[in-house]
Amino acid sequence: MGIQGLMSYVTSEKQFFSDLQLRNTKIIIDGNNLYHKLYLESGLDQKHGGDYDAFVEIVHKFFESLMLCGIHPYVALDGGCDVSCKKLETQKQRVAERIRMAHNLSKGGGGNVLPLLVREVFIQVLRNMQVPFVQCFSEADSEMVKLANLWYCPVLTFDSDFCIFDLKAGYCPLNSFQWKNIATSKGKQECYIPAKCFSAQLLCRYFNNMNMSLLPLFAVLSGNDYINLPALETFFSKVHLPIGTTCPGGRKHLRIYGLLNWLSAFADVEEAMGNVLKHLRVKIRDKVRDLLYSAMEEYNLSDTVNLDHFFQKGTYISPTALRLNLLDWIQHALARGQLSPFVSDALVLRRTFLHVQVEDSRKPSAHLVAKPIRQVIYGMLLNLFSNFENPTAKLPDRPVVIEFDRLETTLRKSNVEAFISMCFFKDLSLQKLREIPVETRLKLLIETLEVEENVLESVPSEHRLSVAVTRYWYSHANPKAKPHHLRALILGIVYGKVCNKMIKSDLQDDEIRSVYEQLQNIKQQSVLPQKPDLEDLHIFCQWQCCLQMGLYLNQLLGAPLPEPDLTRIYNGTLVHHLSKKLKTTSLAEDILQASPLLKKLYQDCTQTVLSVRPPDHSESRSGSTKSRKKKKASKGANNSTEQSVMENQPMCDVHNRFAGLLLDD
Repeated sequence: MGIQGLMSYVTSEKQFFSDLQLRNTKIIIDGNNLYHKLYLESGLDQKHGGDYDAFVEIVHKFFESLMLCGIHPYVALDGGCDVSCKKLETQKQRVAERIRMAHNLSKGGGGNVLPLLVREVFIQVLRNMQVPFVQCFSEADSEMVKLANLWYCPVLTFDSDFCIFDLKAGYCPLNSFQWKNIATSKGKQECYIPAKCFSAQLLCRYFNNMNMSLLPLFAVLSGNDYINLPALETFFSKVHLPIGTTCPGGRKHLRIYGLLNWLSAFADVEEAMGNVLKHLRVKIRDKVRDLLYSAMEEYNLSDTVNLDHFFQKGTYISPTALRLNLLDWIQHALARGQLSPFVSDALVLRRTFLHVQVEDSRKPSAHLVAKPIRQVIYGMLLNLFSNFENPTAKLPDRPVVIEFDRLETTLRKSNVEAFISMCFFKDLSLQKLREIPVETRLKLLIETLEVEENVLESVPSEHRLSVAVTRYWYSHANPKAKPHHLRALILGIVYGKVCNKMIKSDLQDDEIRSVYEQLQNIKQQSVLPQKPDLEDLHIFCQWQCCLQMGLYLNQLLGAPLPEPDLTRIYNGTLVHHLSKKLKTTSLAEDILQASPLLKKLYQDCTQTVLSVRPPDHSESRSGSTKSRKKKKASKGANNSTEQSVMENQPMCDVHNRFAGLLLDD
């Protein structure tokens, strides 16, 4: 994120930083930056779907370190994509790069790709630890800055955009925030966390007391997430940047140093802008000026949500959401993290990016298996309940959402139809969705997951959603999920239950401890190969896709089923080990023999998944009359990604005068 090369440049210059001993203070934390850093820099599994339990332990330790030092964290998470479409090209480039990295990881190579459910797990940990957090309507940067200046406390992140803002109490980069090395002041009993604090004022003072209002212009000239104009290369080729001494960071650092030096000669933005434009052709100057000023608006705090109101009173009012006439209950649910940004993207932009996973790139995307669930989510959001007056309308008349997903190792977009079974149209609307009886909402959920409510009765309530999703996955996975895949997943869910019991001080329970130790031994006894088993990998990725969309649908419906504990629901390392062992042994029954309680949980979950399974595993949609009717009504809407309509449609607001510059090639 941010300005390429800027973080490495400023961290190489000690004069821009001051040393801090952080204690007894509030701190605003960039949640997206934090969970990325904690997961990716802790050596946790990325090739087998993630080890969420290990991630949870790291997040716990992080916030416990803050609390030990009297530091009160307030976490801000990014919401949906920018509604102006100005970052669309940047986002597509990054997703395409993640697809390439995921492919490399699947072949045993390197790269960094977050497992699918890391964000949802992180939010559950924040809730469990009662850490205050907010999910902003779109990018959280300016809202964090406004709150930090109001409370006069630092911001913790690793986003170079924060070098541009005038933060009164400074910005602490995550890479110099030594939360693992708590220190004690001499002669005092108080603990503190050593940290470095960047100051934009120190930066400007170093560059001839440069006017701080020039920093946003520096950002857009350097090329941030919002702008990448080829015309600016003409400017750099013609202007003489005062370089001075060489920089250790190479060409990028030289340009940053030279540009800051050059800008410091001007009194204000208007004077500097004029000197930029004079190096360009006359006929493009007005267009470039407008683009630069538009991009600089991202650093303007005037139209920013006051997060103080949210943390003090629980109210979050986004000017952008108000302009879009977003329903109040959806705004509140988004702010509280009760709905995913995936939902707001589908609702507002009619465009979604499906999370990149490490899977078998030769096969269709693992997300394809959950496409029917997403279609129902889209149908609810686009108000098919009340607005779709002609259920028998031809295919082109149905509303669509554009999905960006993987096709082999490239990024592709497809039009996906919104869909809801016709029996749910009467007396329903998105506006009143949360007001309808929970029984009706539950019916929509379980019918979408193709399970009957009475089938779930033998399963404990906290496991019903995950078991219903597993049953859906077992019927739809392609390639087919085999019995040992199912047993490995269910045993992994039981392992999560065991871990929770161990945490709750059931250490004296010999039965629980016996099961825990056996599963731990399996997890730790050998190292998984660098190159994962692609069949197992792809099948388990499909399960996570089904779980994610089942979770989002359940959230949208106001949680008619309890939300499962995601923090311990899947351990990729363990599940892949178990999958290999369970191909030839009755290991699950042997392990659980020590605990009748856990054995019953395992058997109930397994039998529920296997009950009323369609005769032909691969033709899941033809297993019942209801499914056939649904398939006929959607007229093949569930075809594979290759059969989806591929169109280069405008993604941007047609009233945006810069939209034409951001269309697909």
